Amino acid sequence: MSFSVSHSAARRVAEILAAEPALGLRVEVLAGGCSGLQYKFDLTQQAAPDDMIIEQGGVKVLVDPVSLEFLAGAELDFKDSLMGAHFLVKNPNATASCGCGTSFSVD
Repeated sequence: MSFSVSHSAARRVAEILAAEPALGLRVEVLAGGCSGLQYKFDLTQQAAPDDMIIEQGGVKVLVDPVSLEFLAGAELDFKDSLMGAHFLVKNPNATASCGCGTSFSVD
C-alpha cells in the first residue's frame, strides 16, 4: 500500500502553490507531539533522490522513505468547515491520536 492524496487536498495544494511557488508539499512524520509522532507539512523547492512523489491534480506531494513507513495506506485530505480549514491524514496505522489530529502513535 502507498500514500495517496485526495482531490480536495490536491486542490488546496494547487491554491497554495499558486500564491507561493514551490516544487510541492512535503509530508513528514517526526518524533514529538502529545502522542509520540506528529505530521509536518512544508512547501519544498526540491526532491531528495529517495523521495516518493505523488502527483495528483497537477501538484506534487513528496514523502521521505522513513515517513512513508508510517504513512503506508494513509491518505492526505483537506477539510474546510466551520471549525477551520486544515490538512489531515487519514492513517489506518495510527492506534491513537490527539484531539488536534496532528499527533498520533502506532503500536
